[in-house]
Amino acid sequence: MQYVLALPDGEQIPYRLERRARHTIGMKITVDGLIVHAPLRIRHADLEALLRSKARWITSKLKARQAAVVPEFEWRDGAELHLLGQPLTLRIAPSSRNSSPKLEGNALKIATTNIHDHTMIARKVIQWLQKEARLDFARRLPIFAARLGEPTPALLLSNAKTRWGSCNSRREVRLNWRLIQAPPALINYVIAHELAHLREMNHSARFWAVVAKLYPDYPAAEQALKACSQQLYRLG
Repeated sequence: MQYVLALPDGEQIPYRLERRARHTIGMKITVDGLIVHAPLRIRHADLEALLRSKARWITSKLKARQAAVVPEFEWRDGAELHLLGQPLTLRIAPSSRNSSPKLEGNALKIATTNIHDHTMIARKVIQWLQKEARLDFARRLPIFAARLGEPTPALLLSNAKTRWGSCNSRREVRLNWRLIQAPPALINYVIAHELAHLREMNHSARFWAVVAKLYPDYPAAEQALKACSQQLYRLG
């Protein structure tokens, strides 16, 4: 349920309350703001008293989250894209007909009858990136599967907004096409992570041991991926 926490200085903080079978109060800051996990039986007045005692922490975290928000991508000539961690300059040129994007050096060029049709430009560029993603991921997947001693699983592209990959009991690996923007090391980490689920369908110590076998420096890659996630999710 949605509530508003009133602070002594007059500031009001909206928050979402989720009551659960737990003994402690938990707080987290997400893109949707403050979320509070509270025991089922705690009185609301007691809960808000505790939240007020944590007001400084809450407001600082909310401000930090807001400052870290990446602006929406602008589909304009000269905009910067990324392919395998390398910058690409989007070049949009007027033409008598629409054409598919073409990679020329460090520029991705697209000709269009309407340079202001950002929806069409976005669609064509994203389709191009998805094609590149499928080709790239299809080359990496069998390499890591062989290291694990497993047959290459089926590869599917994902358009998820909150996760980079998944692996199911049908031996299907889904990889988010937006990963094609990331440096190869991060793509390799996600592939190693998902392939490890072929052995362990969980995140137990045994699972992480399999990940470490495939990608020893996985903790650094995991942190690097978290750091650039908002940037990668700008597209689409």
